[in-house]
Amino acid sequence: MRPNSLKAKLAAGQPVVSGWLSIPSSYSAEIIARQGFDCVNVDLQHGMIGIESAIPMLQAISATDATPIARVGSNDPAIIMKLLDAGAYGIICPMVSSAGDAARFVSACRYPPAGERSFGPARGLLYGGPDYFAHANAEILTMAMIETVAGVENLEEIVAVDGLDALFIGPNDLSLAYGKQPLAEPQDDTVTAAISRVLDAASMVGMPVGIFCSSPAAAARRLAQGFRFVVPGNDAGLLTKAAREALAGARDEAAVSTGQSSRASGY
Repeated sequence: MRPNSLKAKLAAGQPVVSGWLSIPSSYSAEIIARQGFDCVNVDLQHGMIGIESAIPMLQAISATDATPIARVGSNDPAIIMKLLDAGAYGIICPMVSSAGDAARFVSACRYPPAGERSFGPARGLLYGGPDYFAHANAEILTMAMIETVAGVENLEEIVAVDGLDALFIGPNDLSLAYGKQPLAEPQDDTVTAAISRVLDAASMVGMPVGIFCSSPAAAARRLAQGFRFVVPGNDAGLLTKAAREALAGARDEAAVSTGQSSRASGY
């Protein structure tokens, strides 16, 4: 089976920078995946992506060196198994609030006797190789999202679940859970303390933690803080920023050429 380089890097304590897709396009997936990200995530939770769009996006990512992963909309074994069968090498599962939630998630990602995943890895065999079944339990990455108060309170039990590989913090929903405004970079003391508690609990058992970030600079700060998996924004955000900068730059250059720069104060 093709080794899961993402899982190997996380296990070795190496930093991972992930691309994040919310636009249902295999073309944009291929563009993002060719930029050098360690992995690229297809977001079926908050992205505008359904399973029919996700499959060609996973195919596009698979043609690059980036590891293809997916975030599901819920802890639903059916969609988890379908994405794994489609060639996803890792699953991010939202709203994991207890050890039971984590165990159900892991079970959907593991073949018996370790779990309850049913057999039928159609594209998994094409991407992973003919010996996929023999090694899938060891290679597929499981990442549980901590974004509720209960999830924070049950951290010690969650990280003890056999087969769970990593945690991922959803800062917006975690902020909402504590009654605060949704922010990718929370400033409230209660929320920042919860984030630190997640990082500390996982570090105690050697489990890597990921987090969504608002910018490349924020991602760099999170890596320095001890996070091992960071997302410096998604495709929609990057496209929006680039488009705004291109538009502003064109208008400023046009103004300069006509002697009417918007940068001049004037009166």
